[in-house]
Parts: sequence; structure tokens; C-alpha cells
Amino acid sequence: MREGTPITATLEHVVFLPTSSAKNFPSVIALHGRGTDEYDLVPVVLALEIPELLLISPRAPYNFPYGGHAWYHLGQEGVPEPESFRSSLGLLHKFIDEVKGGYPVDPERLFLLGFSQGTMMAYATALANPRAFGGVVALSGYVPIGSKLPLQLTGLAGFPVFISHGSNDAIIPPRYGSESAKLLTEAGADVSYHEYSMGHEIREETLRDIRKWFQKILKPG
Repeated sequence: MREGTPITATLEHVVFLPTSSAKNFPSVIALHGRGTDEYDLVPVVLALEIPELLLISPRAPYNFPYGGHAWYHLGQEGVPEPESFRSSLGLLHKFIDEVKGGYPVDPERLFLLGFSQGTMMAYATALANPRAFGGVVALSGYVPIGSKLPLQLTGLAGFPVFISHGSNDAIIPPRYGSESAKLLTEAGADVSYHEYSMGHEIREETLRDIRKWFQKILKPG
């Protein structure tokens, strides 16, 4: 991949383009966690070593008091603060439409990848319209069912979801990850759930399993 020049869009972002001359590419929109920025998940996607992926990574709209950015303000445990959460989701939906028109994105192979707050954003966005996405990579987060948003939790037959959580996660306890996996499996999604001996983080074994998941989904035929 090579870093490209971002288009003018609703959210500040970085874009990394494949070196191939194909007309469109399987694409990942990476949504960072609280207190970081648009570059935080770039090394994660680059480490997957999948050369045909196009990476778009937006910056969350709120400044976090201790540095970096956030997608929403903190609410009660397990429930994003409603007003800021809904505002960011609106911006993200608009941003996705913009980048689909501004970059060589294959709309049939558009994936959302999130970490922590970014995972809640990824779930809420994908479950509002699952047919618009090829799947979700959900790292250390949960399905925000307490948000009272219209999430589609039926008829997800075959929808690919990769879930990773640390068994020692002190920020978002692992039960949130396993409960989300159960919820999505019961809705018919094709869930690949992985729990690792780690905290609120991403490790090499996580990358290894994400790589395998993408290679399986992107395999021709």
C-alpha cells in the first residue's frame, strides 16, 4: 500500500491505496478507539499483508480531554452516550457515501474494522444496513443494543463477523464480546469469535486470525 491524497470529506481521514491498477478494490474503513486518531489502526491493517486491500481511516469528531479523539462521550457502562453517538453515526454514514464515490472502493467488498469505541461505531453502522457491507471486524467492543438504535438483529444469514476480545480486558469486560457473539450468531451471522489471554489491546495472534479471516472471505470463488 501507499499513502494517497485524501478527498475532501465530512471526516478528516487518511487513505492507503493498493499499488495495483485495478478499477476497484476490497476496502476497509478502520475506526479507531478513544484517545487516538486516524493513524492508530493503520499499522494493524498494514500488518495483515493483504496487498489488494484499500484502507480508509477517519478521525473521530470529538476531542478527547486527555489527548486524541473520541466517537462519543462516555455514558453508563455498556451504553454509548446517546446524543454524541447518534451525531457521530450520522457523520460516519455520510462519510462512507463520500468515500465510496471518491475512491476505487468495491461496494460489494466494503468492510468495517473497529477497536473499542470504533467497534461500537462499526456494529451500529453495519447493523443499520448489513447489505451495504461485506462484513465487520470487531475488536474489544460490543453490539450497542442499549443505544435504542434500529439495529437489524434478525435475518443476518451468512453475514461475516470477526470478533476479538481479551480475557483480561479491564476496560470492556470480555462478557461483552461473548454476548455480542451469541447475539449475532442467533441472528444468523457467520461469527468467528476469538478470546485471547490479553487486555484491551491487539496482539500478533489477533492479526494472524484476522488475516486468515480476510483471506477466506476474499478468496476468489
